[in-house]
Amino acid sequence: MYNSIERQQEILRLTQAQGKVSVKELAGRFDVSEVTIRNDLAVLDKKKLLVRSRGGAMVNSQLGRELSLREKSHQHSALKQQLGRIAADLIQEGERIILDSGTTTKEVASCLLDREDLVVMTNGLNIATELAQSEKVEVMLTGGALRKKSMSFYGTIAERSLQNFNFSKLILGVDGFDLKTGIGTHFEQEAILNRLMCEMAEQVVVVSDSSKFDRRAFHVICAVQQIHTLVTDSGIPQNYVDELMRLGVELHIIDRDNL
Repeated sequence: MYNSIERQQEILRLTQAQGKVSVKELAGRFDVSEVTIRNDLAVLDKKKLLVRSRGGAMVNSQLGRELSLREKSHQHSALKQQLGRIAADLIQEGERIILDSGTTTKEVASCLLDREDLVVMTNGLNIATELAQSEKVEVMLTGGALRKKSMSFYGTIAERSLQNFNFSKLILGVDGFDLKTGIGTHFEQEAILNRLMCEMAEQVVVVSDSSKFDRRAFHVICAVQQIHTLVTDSGIPQNYVDELMRLGVELHIIDRDNL
């Protein structure tokens, strides 16, 4: 039996998977009244997580669906490489950092292979594999349960592994970036781990291409006020630049037209 939050999360997942759902179908699936389903859809619509339609709901085109690691690796590859280089330049030798899982953060890892006296903790299996090529970088893996879609670890073991260390920086990739709701991801357990990463690091560096702006991932990691640095490209909307500068976030913006 689902509670209201679990039911709404499942409704959102079904909508993203199918593109469209009906009230009647959902009421039968969850064994609740159509009135209850309409209330759920109203809540999700108000949060702009889907769009209500006659007799049901459909995907909000502003809400990005979760892609697999393989799908992500083919998106904006040249741009991600450049973002990775810029983010890597922010990391000094001698630092102890957390490097989040993801394809853009993997490009950061690729630029760290020749660094001296660098310790990297990561929850990304692909990132650990990349850094294993270096004889100089010390690699620490969070461990935990492996989520194969993203090749990342999560859960209690991963969370505990972070709590005994101090880190100077967190390099964080995101699935959605919204000025009002903050930065987020599609997977609840990953959001929980990311929140802890933010707490354990002195600085939070978000690296993201501009396609993630004005997207609301379902699970919030943190508010934009908690970000220290953003590495992105010139596709970032001007209102984001203005607000982030007002908040004191350090911006590194590359020209995507020259890639």
